[in-house]
Amino acid sequence: MIVAMANSDERSSDVCRLVVIGLGYVGLPLVVEAVSRGVATIGLDVSTRVVDGLNSGVSHVDDVSDATVGRLLAGGFRATTDPACLADADTVVICVPTPLDSDRAPDLSAVESACRMVRDHLHTGQLVVLESTTYPGTTDGPVRSILEESGLVAGRDFALAFSPERIDPGNPTWGLHNTPKIVGGLTPACTERAVAFYSQFVETVVPVSGPREAEMAKLLENTYRHVNIALVNELAVLSHVLGVDLWEVIDAARTKPFGFAAFYPGPGVGGHCIPIDPNYLSHHVKTLGYEFRFVELAQEISSRMPDYVVLRIVDMLSREGMSVDGATVLLLGLTYKADIADDRETPARDVIRGLRARGARVIADDPYLSSFEVDGVEVEMVDGWSTAASDVAVLLQAHSAYDRETLSQMFLLDTRGTVRGPRVERL
Repeated sequence: MIVAMANSDERSSDVCRLVVIGLGYVGLPLVVEAVSRGVATIGLDVSTRVVDGLNSGVSHVDDVSDATVGRLLAGGFRATTDPACLADADTVVICVPTPLDSDRAPDLSAVESACRMVRDHLHTGQLVVLESTTYPGTTDGPVRSILEESGLVAGRDFALAFSPERIDPGNPTWGLHNTPKIVGGLTPACTERAVAFYSQFVETVVPVSGPREAEMAKLLENTYRHVNIALVNELAVLSHVLGVDLWEVIDAARTKPFGFAAFYPGPGVGGHCIPIDPNYLSHHVKTLGYEFRFVELAQEISSRMPDYVVLRIVDMLSREGMSVDGATVLLLGLTYKADIADDRETPARDVIRGLRARGARVIADDPYLSSFEVDGVEVEMVDGWSTAASDVAVLLQAHSAYDRETLSQMFLLDTRGTVRGPRVERL
């Protein structure tokens, strides 16, 4: 069953008090949509910097402008670090980070901390929704367990559900409002309550039978991308050995109108989803005595790509009679995705580590970053990438600010397949 969004008259009678915990790339867009539909909303975050910035009208998220934050404040929104705001909430949505720890195991500490805050202010009739990506069994396991320490019972005294975030930073077409929203409640009544909440500001809500199905759906989406990106990354290595232009191959294959979806190689995977989320499922099933070999192989392949990029740079310099030791390498684009300022898990850091280990001088440009640090050492950022003196340039991220005609005249390794030129090599 798919539920369409209620009309504006229906929404006006369903206004609730909402607290969003975690005001990052997931939580803040949720606040924007909720406030735009008249939902009285408070944002709760542990960062004083984030809270003070928002309350003064300054955004820290690419997709949310300062002007939008100003409209939020005019609409009654405020941010706080005080969890006492939870006591008056009808609905609480948890949007905190779920990273991997140093052993690449799921780190649910932020989720657990948020749940303890909710527990301490939980009351009868409240709806609690987890949006943070995690493994199946989290919502009806540790989340439910912590919340029920309040003495209230999930599915009877309060509603509990999971709804995976589908935020794609920098996407001008698909946002929270028009991207279908999956919802899985602990009970059918919990699902119904969560569907009613999201239907206030999301065009299409897709109920599933429970939180585990909703949790798994998110992991399937990202594992699908993870495995296919790893496939083309391995093909990029093999195609170079075989003298095949993989970019042309992909363009040819995508002319098939069925049975094929195009994925493209790159210097590695980055961001808050692909390098992280599939590992939640892989690690969890290991605790049950199983292996998720596709994810582990995909991780192994894509994690090798930064070193492969370094080797290609070494080869290019060698053919010109130069050594990478002492060479100046210009890196263009350091963020994990084009045209945004997000550098979480960016493969650029591993490329820089590899170049530094071989004695190269690394300089860089990124129109979205004023500084960039790797292992505590600042990378030298250049002023004017097109005139910077270097022995070889590498396009790591295809920001639209980079003029392709200028790039085509450079001695360049293009890891994104967007440039052709007499001295350009494509990954």
